[in-house]
Amino acid sequence: MARHPVQPLVYDEHGVLRFKKNAIVRFLLNTSKYKLDKLGDMDFSDSDWEQFLQLIGYSVSHFSEWACVTEETLAQATNQKPEKVI
Repeated sequence: MARHPVQPLVYDEHGVLRFKKNAIVRFLLNTSKYKLDKLGDMDFSDSDWEQFLQLIGYSVSHFSEWACVTEETLAQATNQKPEKVI
């Protein structure tokens, strides 16, 4: 089974290391009646959750706390050279 790609890393304006967010996905999350807690009650695969957290620009430090995150994805993410401030 093909894996989702790992988002590039960037530092935000506060120096926090985050996944580079996808503006469309972030807009949909911000304008939807479904917030993270409601989405968490739905039956999505761990792989989709792992990618979604990256696409919304989740911080790398908190990304590792989610049960859906694999060691492989975390290693791929943390071995990247971050881009400049977004």
